[in-house]
Amino acid sequence: MDRNGRPFDVIEQLGALRRYARSLARNSSDAEDLVHDALVKAYERRSTFRSGGNLRNWLLSIVHNTHVDRLRSTLASRRRQDTAALEAEPAYPATQEHAVRLRQVREAFLELPEEQREALHLVAVEDLSYQEAAEVLGVPVGTLMSRVSRARARLRAFEENPGQPHHLRLVGDSDD
Repeated sequence: MDRNGRPFDVIEQLGALRRYARSLARNSSDAEDLVHDALVKAYERRSTFRSGGNLRNWLLSIVHNTHVDRLRSTLASRRRQDTAALEAEPAYPATQEHAVRLRQVREAFLELPEEQREALHLVAVEDLSYQEAAEVLGVPVGTLMSRVSRARARLRAFEENPGQPHHLRLVGDSDD
C-alpha cells in the first residue's frame, strides 16, 4: 500500500520492465534477475514514490539504476581480479634441495638470540629503516645497528660453514 492506502501494484508494469531489462541485459535469465532485484528495491523504497507520480517511469528508472550498479560491480570485481593476478607471483615448486636449504636458513634465523632476530626481522624483512626499527623496539639506533650486525655475522658464519650442528644437511652437495 502507498501512503494513500492504494495498493502498490506493479503487476501491470511487469511486461515493460521485462522488455527493458532484456534490452539492457541481452539475456533472458539475467533480465529476470534484474527485474527481480529492481522490484525488491522498489518495494523497499516504496515510501519514496510520489503519489500521483508515474509508477512505470519510476520502476523503469530503478531497473536502469540496478543494471548500472551491476555493471559497475562487475567491472570493479574484474579490475580487482586482474590486479591481483598481475601482482601474484607465479609459484613454482621448489626443488627438494632448495627446500632443504631454505629450511636450514630458517632454522638458523630462528636460532638467533631473540633481540637479534627481532632487530634483523624488522630491518631485513619488514624493510624498516634503522630509526623506525629502533623506535619499534624502544632501543637506541646504535644498539639496533649492533644487534643487526651481530645477527648478520651469525648468519654469514652459518653460510660459510653450513655443516655445523644443524640436523638437515644437503646430500650430494658439491661441497661434500
